Amino acid sequence: QVQLVESGGGLVQAGGSLRLSCAASGRTFSTYTISWFRQAPGKERGNVAAISWRNSTYYADSVKGRFTISRDNAKNTVYLQMNSLKPEDTAVYYCAARVRGTMEYPYWGQGTQVTVSS
Repeated sequence: QVQLVESGGGLVQAGGSLRLSCAASGRTFSTYTISWFRQAPGKERGNVAAISWRNSTYYADSVKGRFTISRDNAKNTVYLQMNSLKPEDTAVYYCAARVRGTMEYPYWGQGTQVTVSS
């Protein structure tokens, strides 16, 4: 069982930066793939970035070159550094975890709001 808690959201002007954190409980954190999803009002939730247990990373095209995902297994935490933010990045951001070798995400955080003003 893994519990996830996001933090770091807020209001920022376009062009600014935020760093989101996803703190996890559980002794096997290092074996999970952690992803950040986001959902804007009226839109479907989408995968923004992911980092595997081997530190392989994935980024959606819309955030490549602007967002960086990283993990600190000693702190059971995954970070999403978001630079050059745009108004279209405004959404609720969720972190989620899946077990190595599986495709489903059974563990989700409560979400953190990111609002980018123009």
